[in-house]
This record gives sequence, C-alpha cells and structure tokens, in this order.
Amino acid sequence: MIKEKFNLDSNLFLAPLAGVTDIPFRIIAGRLGAGLCFTEMISAKALYYNDKKTIELLAVDEREKNTSVQIFGHEPSVIAYAARYLNDNPKFKSIDINMGCPAPKIVKNGDGCALMSDLYLAEEIIRACKDNTDKPVSVKFRLGMDENSINYLELAQICERLHVDYVTLHARTRKMYYSGEADWSHIKKLVENVDIPVFGNGDCFTKDDIKKNMEYSNCDGVLLARGAMRNPFIFSENENRSKEEVVDIIKEHMQLKLEFFEERRAILEMRKHIQWYLKGFKNSNRVKNEINQLTDLKEIYRILDEFKYE
Repeated sequence: MIKEKFNLDSNLFLAPLAGVTDIPFRIIAGRLGAGLCFTEMISAKALYYNDKKTIELLAVDEREKNTSVQIFGHEPSVIAYAARYLNDNPKFKSIDINMGCPAPKIVKNGDGCALMSDLYLAEEIIRACKDNTDKPVSVKFRLGMDENSINYLELAQICERLHVDYVTLHARTRKMYYSGEADWSHIKKLVENVDIPVFGNGDCFTKDDIKKNMEYSNCDGVLLARGAMRNPFIFSENENRSKEEVVDIIKEHMQLKLEFFEERRAILEMRKHIQWYLKGFKNSNRVKNEINQLTDLKEIYRILDEFKYE
C-alpha cells in the first residue's frame, strides 16, 4: 500500500542511523534497491535555532532516489516549526517522527521513546506535525518503556485517528535497547488492530528474516537498520555478495565519501563501514586491523586489492 502511495520500487526502507545514513550511504542503499532512505535523525529544536551542522544533515544529492527525514523533539510548537521548514523542501518524500530512540541523552530530554510515557503529549506532537505539512507523516515507536508499560497499541490508535500515513514498530521495549530478540508477535498484533499500514523493525539481517517476519506478521514493509549497516546488498535481489563485489562497493563508498568530505575524515568514517562490509570473509580480521591503522588512501586501496584477489 505504502509502496504504491509513495510510488516506490520496494517496501524495504533504510532506517535513519546517526553517523551512518549520510548522502554516500543513502546513494548506495538506493542504488541497491532501498525503497526509501532516511537522513540521520534531525533535532527539531536544532532546526528551530538554525544550527549549522543540523542544516548540513538535510543536504540531499541528485543521485538519491527517494529520501525522507526523521525528526525528534517534545515541544509541539518546535515540531510545528520543523514541519513547516521541511514542507518547503521538495527533496524530501515524507517526514517521520521519532518516538522510539532509547538513547539516554535523547530520553533524558523528553524526546524519542520518552514520549511513550506521555501519550497526551505524543498526540500533540503528531498533530503539530500533521497540521503544518502537506507531506506524508509517519511515526516510529517501540513496544513501550519497559515490560510493565506496553502501550504501542494506544499510540498506534492515536496515529490512526490523526491520519498518520504509516507507523513503524520496533518490537523491543526501551529498557531492552537492542538486546534480546525483537518480538514480531507484537507487530502481528498491531497489524490486526489498526487500519493504517504498519512497518516492522527489529532483527532482520537476511532476506530469510525479512520473508519470515513479513509473512508471519502480514506487515506492509520493513525498516532495516543494523541489517543494512552490515550488508546493504540486503536491499538487492541477491544479498549474497562475493568478496570482489564487496571490495568494489567499499571503493565506491569511499569515492562518494571523498566527494563530500576531506580525505582524512572520509577515511576515518569509512573504517566502521569496512568493518561491517568485510565481516565473515576469511582473513578479513587481518585486513580490517591493517586498514584501521592507515590514513593513506593508496595504501588502503592496495590492501583491499590484494585481499580481493588472494
């Protein structure tokens, strides 16, 4: 349903990930088949105060296919401002409201998952966004703050009443962070109890995981986070990639980084991606350890080329 409504090629979306979903990674994920790619999470308050670094996070490249933005905040007036600001930007397909981030610094300020402790305020936040944009609006949340305060159904029903376009449920509580297993029975229950589209999130690391969880829950799509970080080929028809393909995409990713950042920063930021890309290949630990000590691009490429053909 969402795929058709947004005119997208896929119902697998790239989740917003701080320090990860910048322009280069979004270009790659989109090329590999992601239906929608999110920017890094944007502070509505920082946008309100015209913070330079926050404005920079909103940059979109013409090679991106479908990009959306996720905002967080707990003040309706500030969310309203952010919605109006983003409404004037034709580059964004939609706006997502984060009510699921478990990070202590976010929750401490009353943002992210903290809003699940105050559904009245959560409703005001959603209304403020909806009333100030013509773009589709979605909301991402968790099961609740902990096992004793599971209230995702109530929040989803608020979203339905306010005509939110779709919701995403990460099937863990805030207390769980990313530990334990995501419980997709709750995503199934949510699908059965609301009439708006539902996306599932949590523990989808392979195509088999996606197929199994979508068939079980009957959800409309999947938001991929750690699964996409580890292997962006998960968006393509064939997630099983050869060593040669992985080295090639590392180089493509590095060249994109160099387009947007100075060389040293690009190399340092690529280290984490190289760790994820090479995971599981024989002798990859040696290669990753060597690259982690280098800041010379030619040396990095030499090591990668040797590894590619060894």
